[in-house]
Amino acid sequence: MKLFTFTAISPAIALQKAQKACGRDALVVSTKQIPKKSLSQDALYELVVAVEDNVMLKIEPKKPKIKPIFDEDIMNNISQTAKQLSRLEQLSDPLEAITPRSAFDEVKQEIKNDEFKQIKEEIGTLSDKIKILQNMLWEDNEEAKALNIPPEFAEIYRLAKKSGIDETHLNEIMDATLKHMPTYMRNSTETIKRYFHVLLKKMIPTRIEKAIPRGEKKIMMFVGPTGVGKTTTLAKLAAKYSFLEYKNKVGIITLDTYRIGALEQLFQYAKMLKLPIEDVTDSIDFERALNALNHCDLILIDTAGSSPQDREKIIKIANFIKQTDRQIDVNLVLSASAKLEDLNDAYKSFSFLNIDTLVITKLDETRSFGNIFSLIIDSKKPTSYFSTGQEVPDDIKMATGDFLVDCLFEGFTKKAYS
Repeated sequence: MKLFTFTAISPAIALQKAQKACGRDALVVSTKQIPKKSLSQDALYELVVAVEDNVMLKIEPKKPKIKPIFDEDIMNNISQTAKQLSRLEQLSDPLEAITPRSAFDEVKQEIKNDEFKQIKEEIGTLSDKIKILQNMLWEDNEEAKALNIPPEFAEIYRLAKKSGIDETHLNEIMDATLKHMPTYMRNSTETIKRYFHVLLKKMIPTRIEKAIPRGEKKIMMFVGPTGVGKTTTLAKLAAKYSFLEYKNKVGIITLDTYRIGALEQLFQYAKMLKLPIEDVTDSIDFERALNALNHCDLILIDTAGSSPQDREKIIKIANFIKQTDRQIDVNLVLSASAKLEDLNDAYKSFSFLNIDTLVITKLDETRSFGNIFSLIIDSKKPTSYFSTGQEVPDDIKMATGDFLVDCLFEGFTKKAYS
């Protein structure tokens, strides 16, 4: 397998370049936008494709370089002059151009210090006014009065409620905090925020996944509603365990023979990663497939997505599990963009499969994360992975309570999670 990168002003043009060079059988691995270096530049997109080792890359011959009209010294002088002119144009006071450098720096620093002190005082005054207004509004809130929530908790309460946390959970958290939080810690909004961060983090159980030790074996099955990203999640973990972070021998079994597109996609990933794969159509063949991959340290099993109301499909998955005496780790894959009510329905429908962990996907497609928090609290199941995008194999990370709480209060950003 070989990886090649192509750039262009649009994803479509980059794909045309890739197909022209590598052929139409090239598999797209990722597509992303390259940040602009300046406002005047056009946006560029980077496309990464994978091809088999025996495929020859069709590279167009490079055009001959045109010899520059000016030599290097002249170009350096032009560049230096342009920078000087640009600096002169940006000066707020023409005297800066003729004032001795050391004297000008001293005057400029004094002005900066005075301005900084004034700005700091103004910000402090404004912050106090905002807090006064906030507390006045909070005191008029009937819900706050009923819960006896003090004004200093106003910001945290609003953020948590806006995130979509179940109201019962939020009220219980506030009630427990009022009973146990020391009074002296309520004088600072930052201290209050840190206190709630630690409190909520401790309420989120997570399970740390590690490399499979030599001589041991593990089987992971991914179940869940249609469209939550089970196949993509499996492909990301296959890459993670086989060569990105660990060096385990990984095999794949797919029970999803209903969707031809998904089956072909998984076979392409297995081919690209050079991993063995078995497709199973009925429960009788399941043990045969497991035996075929008996040499693997880790076996990843993809299943057909099913509606929480489609009891028959879920029972069929259970029948596969009953066909073997081997220990199967069942991972329920759910989308962060789903409503709490739908998440609870999905968990209840799949819970009789003896769910071991939760895998949460599509964190990049929502702004509210309280639903995930409440689901974890209700289910009391640990979370193992967060999927943060569609790029394979990059957009998957080990789940942590810190990250989920940050999302609750500040929203999701890939930069903060990298």
